[in-house]
Order: sequence, then structure tokens, then C-alpha cells
Amino acid sequence: MILARVVGTVVATRKEQSMEGLRFMLLQQVDLEGKPKGAFVVAADAVGSGVGEIVLYASGSSARQTVATDRRPCDAVIMAIVDSWEVGGKVKYKK
Repeated sequence: MILARVVGTVVATRKEQSMEGLRFMLLQQVDLEGKPKGAFVVAADAVGSGVGEIVLYASGSSARQTVATDRRPCDAVIMAIVDSWEVGGKVKYKK
């Protein structure tokens, strides 16, 4: 699982039929301080996340193991909305 911030939405009116009904979100990975790092990724949203939220996403074959993405050609899925995290006893993020 990878920490990322939802930075936008992706709209595709024409797509593979099995992908109908899925919402696509644009994510950017974040470091342990919540600062942007790395590349952007488009992920199917299995949990109803919104722009600005910190989420956990999975990629590769793990992305096809949620109820929303089962048997769909999906390479990244948002599977959790983060409430908080701490490192070394210090809270680094709180929603």
C-alpha cells in the first residue's frame, strides 16, 4: 500500500465496458510528512474518496482484489481513506 493525496479527478466518457461505473481519481504519492513526492497515478476509487484527502492505494495484481475492481483491467485502486498516521510516537498527519 502506498500513501497518496487525491489531487484531481479523471473523466473518461469512453472506456472498456467492464470499467463502467468506476470513478477515477488522480493521485500523487506523499512522504511521511505529507509532502508530494514521485509521479502521479490514476486509480479506480473503491471507497468514495475526494480531492484533497490522503488515501492508501494498491497497484498491480493487488488492485484487482477489491469488490469494486474484481475481474476488471485495473492497475491501481484506492482502498482506504487515511484518518491519521504517526511515526516514532509523533503524529505526522491527522484528518
